[in-house]
Amino acid sequence: MRKVRQALWRKLGWLCVTLRTWRFQTGVGMSDPQAKSGGISRDMVMMVVALTVVTVIAAALLGLTDKFTREPILAAQREMLHRSLGQVLPPHANSPLDETIDIKTATGTRTVYVARDAQNQLLGFAWEVIAPDGYSGSIRILMGVLPNGAVHAIRVTDHRETPGLGDGIVRNQPWLDFFSGKTTSNVRWAVKKDGGDFDQFTGATITPRAVVKAVHKGLDFFAAQHDALLAKAAGK
Repeated sequence: MRKVRQALWRKLGWLCVTLRTWRFQTGVGMSDPQAKSGGISRDMVMMVVALTVVTVIAAALLGLTDKFTREPILAAQREMLHRSLGQVLPPHANSPLDETIDIKTATGTRTVYVARDAQNQLLGFAWEVIAPDGYSGSIRILMGVLPNGAVHAIRVTDHRETPGLGDGIVRNQPWLDFFSGKTTSNVRWAVKKDGGDFDQFTGATITPRAVVKAVHKGLDFFAAQHDALLAKAAGK
């Protein structure tokens, strides 16, 4: 919303400059002395005031829209994440959304969601990884991992891949299921075209390659933070 308001103000400035230039060149709405000196007529002032009022009202309406839609949007996003966590983690009794661990990495802070059973026993962890090298842009992936370091499941939560080709990363369930049980050492983390064990899609190799690479890096993160995650999950 802030960017939209900034764009409206830039538009107003451009209109004012354009209007002043046009009237100076044509002399429309100005007396002869004004046309010669580049002065601004009363009509021009009124037009600028009108444009300003319209812009302010538009910005206010956008602000109100943002205010009244922000909470529903956040609630919908939370519900979507809740459902996705249920898909990548083992059946659990707690709310992983409400039990998180923040791990500092070289690129920032990563939020890890914790799953427990009814006896408060640790079942697994989940976090988001991003594949920056998809065919049509970044691919966001939620991955669930068991305490022993094996993938429980993955789900692609956002992508812009080509329908019918690269979007197999969300439609091809057998391909997604192949990640289950995989660790850093029991599979070759590459598509078959690159000498690995993961299938690529017909006419689309870049997309599955990007996902496989991102999930592999996610497991590397877990291996590096394994002890810290277990300690924090145990409350130490």
